Formats: sequence, structure tokens, C-alpha cells
Amino acid sequence: MDVESDITELRKNYKKDWRFRLALIGTGLALVVIVLGAFTRLTHAGLGCPDWPGCYGHLLWPNEGHEIAAANLAFPDTPVETDKTWPEMVHRYFAGMLLLLVAGLTVMFWRRRGHRGFIQSHILLGLIVLQAAFGMWTVTLKLWPQVVTAHLLGGMATVSLLWMLVERLRYRKRVIPPHEFTALQKLRPLAIAAVVAVGIQITLGGWTSANYAALACPDFPTCHNQWWPQTDFAQGFNVAQQIGPNYLGGALEGDARTAIHMTHRIGAIVVTLLVSLLCLLAWCAGSRRWAQGLFAVLCLQVGLGIANVVMSLPLSIAVAHNAGAALLLLSLLTFCYRINTVQAANRSFA
Repeated sequence: MDVESDITELRKNYKKDWRFRLALIGTGLALVVIVLGAFTRLTHAGLGCPDWPGCYGHLLWPNEGHEIAAANLAFPDTPVETDKTWPEMVHRYFAGMLLLLVAGLTVMFWRRRGHRGFIQSHILLGLIVLQAAFGMWTVTLKLWPQVVTAHLLGGMATVSLLWMLVERLRYRKRVIPPHEFTALQKLRPLAIAAVVAVGIQITLGGWTSANYAALACPDFPTCHNQWWPQTDFAQGFNVAQQIGPNYLGGALEGDARTAIHMTHRIGAIVVTLLVSLLCLLAWCAGSRRWAQGLFAVLCLQVGLGIANVVMSLPLSIAVAHNAGAALLLLSLLTFCYRINTVQAANRSFA
């Protein structure tokens, strides 16, 4: 069988592979979990259920009058708020579904232990178990910013690993012209730098949200009508702060929150410049469709970030901003992966 017919056969078979299907479904489900987590956080429902894994002792949440009355007696310091209980529990159940799906995917890989996705599936399973622990600590430590940020990063890592598994199961090395191959290989350092920059920016976004600093600067492009307002970086980025009684609504002073917000804005500028340059060079290298798609995702994400400020953090836009961060990260990771799997036309497959 020649190379072209071999690749055609591989592409026909991957769609029939249940591991591929589960990985693809898992990626979509992980994105849903990220969106639900953002919705829960932005509606201040992170402590909607003061216990874990249930909600006021219920498998779902107290809904009837007598159930609410009993819950209020059992948890007098955190009375039931029905508009906050269901977002928290829906988020937990979708996360539980993702755990079961990845567990099933891991079992499937035991049948082909030599597949390179075998180790990745086990890393995924361990990561989601760790995510469950972070979900518990988010509640028990009362939204401690360090845990909330780590929980977000764990979600981004989960969806990234699932999508990379999809790529491994469906994408095979493709042959491109030698000049295009050379041009793409030169973009590898810049593509990796863009991924790192987006990862740092997502971390800053999580820290901004966890410390309720999204509206620390109510105007744009200035902040409090100044290009550089008064800030307190020492307190804003004091990751060694002690665990307090409750971080709902934030515990930092205004200057500290402003420092966090301004750092996130600077990070956005760096990411915009790096990714825009990568898109331009990819366009010149011949990957025009990918460059157009990535630039569109970047523009959307920047626009959502600006809209969050000027429109005072509307829920729909704030949630979309979280989803946009995930899509931007996945787009960059896909490009990095495919750069590493292409070969020049004058080379043969291994």
C-alpha cells in the first residue's frame, strides 16, 4: 500500500474508533464544564452549596419549602439561596460526567497499551481527579483565590489534553512542499512563545476573577481616567496570603485589585502582539486558512475583554470571554501540533 492510500485508510478508520469519539465528546464536555464554572463564579454561586459533594445534604439541591427550612436549620450561617444552589450542582454533575467519560476512555486504552495515547489518558484521569479535589477545596476554603485560580487552570489543562488526544487519534503526518515546510518550522519558537503567553494570560485572568478585580478599572483604555493609576502589586500578587474566613466578593483593597487588572491588560497587549505576528507569518508561510481563523478568535477575545470593562461585566459576555480563552489556547496548540507532524514532500514517512 502506498503512502497516500495508507493515509486514506487511516482517516477512514479513526472515525470508527470509539476512543476518538469519546475524546471528541470529552473535549466538548470539558468546554461545557469550563463555561459552567465561569457562570457559577460570575453569579457568585461558588458557595451556593456550603457542603461537598452534596448540596445542603441533598443529591441535587433543596427545592421544596420544608427542604429549605431544614437546610437553613442545619446551616444557619449560610442560608439557602435557590438562585445559587442549582448552578453549583449542575457544574458538579457535568464535571462528574467528564470524570466517568475519561475513566471509560482510559479503560479502552488498556486494550492497546502501546498506543501513545495510553499515558496521556492516564494523565487526564489523574488531572480530573485532582480537579475534583480542587472543586472540594474551593468550597471548604471559601473561594480562596489560589485554589480558584488553580481550578480554572486545571480545567484549561483538561480540555487541552483531551483535544490533543483527539488530534493524535485523527491527524496523521501530511506532506507539504519543501519551502512551506521550512517556513513553518521557523515559526515553531514563536508558536510556543504564543502558547506560553496565552497560558500566563489565562492565569492572570483567573487571578483577576478570583480576586473580583475585573471592574477595578471601570473605564477603557485608561483606568480611573489615568494611564497608570495608583497600584499595590505587593498585595495584589501576594500568593502566600493566609486562608481567610470567606473570599466571596474579594478581600483585597482597591489599589491591589487595580494592580491585578492592569497586569491583565498588559498581558492582553503582549498576547495580541505575539499572536498577531504569528498569524501574519503563518499567512506568509502558506497557512492562510489557519491564520485567518486564529486572528478571528484573537479579535473576538480582545473585543470581549474590552466589552467586559465598558459594559460593566455583563454575564453573557464575561462567560463568553472564558470560553474564548479556551478556544484561543486550543487553536494555538493545534497549530503547534501540526507543525510538528508535517513533513517535506521530498521525505518519506517513517
